[in-house]
Amino acid sequence: MNMNVKKIAFGAAVVFFTGFASAQTLQDGINSIDSDKFAQAKTNFTEMIAKEPTAENYFYLGNTFLRQGEPDYAKAIESFNKGLAADSKSYLNKIGLAAVKLGKGDKNAVAEIQKVVTDSREKDAEVLFRAAEALTLFEKNSSPDLAIQFLTKAIEKAEKKGVPAHYYYTLGDAYRLKRMPGEAMSAYDKALPTAKNKASVYTRMATLWMAAQQWQQAKQNIDKAIGVDATYAPAYKALAGYDIRYQQNAKATQDLINYTKYADEDPYTQLEIAKLYFTNEDYANSKMVLDKIFDKIEDPIKFKLRAYNAYADKNYADAKQNMDTFVSQAEKTRVQPADQGLQGLIAAGLAKDEKDAAKKTALMTEAQQKVAIAKAAKDETMKWDLELANIAGGGGVSQSEVDKGPTNPTIEALKKQVAANNQDSDALFKLATAYQDIKNWNGAILTWQKMSALLPDWAPAYYSQGYSYQQAGNNDAAKMAYEKFISTVKPADQEANKQTLAYAYFAVAYMNKDTDLAKAKDYVAKSLQLDPTYQDAVKLNAEINK
Repeated sequence: MNMNVKKIAFGAAVVFFTGFASAQTLQDGINSIDSDKFAQAKTNFTEMIAKEPTAENYFYLGNTFLRQGEPDYAKAIESFNKGLAADSKSYLNKIGLAAVKLGKGDKNAVAEIQKVVTDSREKDAEVLFRAAEALTLFEKNSSPDLAIQFLTKAIEKAEKKGVPAHYYYTLGDAYRLKRMPGEAMSAYDKALPTAKNKASVYTRMATLWMAAQQWQQAKQNIDKAIGVDATYAPAYKALAGYDIRYQQNAKATQDLINYTKYADEDPYTQLEIAKLYFTNEDYANSKMVLDKIFDKIEDPIKFKLRAYNAYADKNYADAKQNMDTFVSQAEKTRVQPADQGLQGLIAAGLAKDEKDAAKKTALMTEAQQKVAIAKAAKDETMKWDLELANIAGGGGVSQSEVDKGPTNPTIEALKKQVAANNQDSDALFKLATAYQDIKNWNGAILTWQKMSALLPDWAPAYYSQGYSYQQAGNNDAAKMAYEKFISTVKPADQEANKQTLAYAYFAVAYMNKDTDLAKAKDYVAKSLQLDPTYQDAVKLNAEINK
């Protein structure tokens, strides 16, 4: 299955968090949250409440439930309400309750947060900071401009005693929400001198570079993070994202093992790990982790992840049951376009083996409609058309399927070379070609895909994917790859690629001649424009223009 790690839509906004330190125990809890040790943080704040049940301590506990990988709104509300019971004027807990509304999709909460700040007369830097933090927490319901305004004031108020590093962290987060990477990086730079754990800053810098698709700079900062603190769990999560980007599944699995080792056993952290394993196409580990914590989690998100795992196993009936359960139990605001897209893919999978003609037609109609919703929303959780093509062709390509195919010493040596340097384009090219030479088409497809991930503007990789898909018998996927090749060839390179372009146009025309005659005629004409002597195109042109 072809997943986009940057966009895997399980409904949680993953953000970095740090807080205000008024006591060492509070700082311990804040450090735990920043290190993805949420169980440890909850224990820390619960012990603080037992010693001193103040409104502030209840806020910090409630905030932990909002910061974990998948927010637990019910427990957050419970804690914030206890904070207000301890102090009915607590600005922090009022911000916490508004943040819950914001997380659930109620954008009126922005005005509520603004009112809390106004009521506080903007005297307390901590209130300004927490208001800004809440406004950056949920990407789809954020208000970065207002957050920047509050943070600027918080920084001004804190300057006499020294601006805490986390004020700058959050300022960077606000700027990255505004798609202003330069300003975000500048804010992170300001955090670096005073940050007690510089790994936290370097990891933020790395993920900012990843968002900008500047992968070399991202890797450099991940290495710096691990260099200053080899136990900082979020750095390994970022490294897993990097290795998944280059389809280095074995490396990503090791990254996730390290992340698991340095995070903690909080069920919601484990749920995040299960998601990451799934994104890495490591379905066995994803299922194992999910099964371990399934009954410990109340959030219906668990059914969605189980549906994704079942879909990956081509168990479409089980996938449908779990997606239906998720949709029926989750708040409507949490059902995303990607979820409807997945429902569409599941319907396509069910249609493949449906014998009743009317039911089959209904399922395919549902598949097209729901996938169209995800595409219209420009959702990139999955490559929707390619997934439909793979369902029609019997399934996508996985490393296990590649390993079942033929190999030889040259391929094994090149695999080691690629594993040692996943950005070695020359080794990837040789490996893909070697797979083609021995007709291991799955190996060729997967390796050309890695080449495209590394060099997305290099057109020949898409042509080779098309050819390999065609040889593997997956014509729908082949058409898509050939079309990507055609659209990627630059005008200046068209003359040099004339022959391959002619074949690509012909191949798409040939594969469309029985389903889309108009397109077939258009594409065969373009093939002949490029090469009037191409006999296969000449024959096809005569056949479809009788």
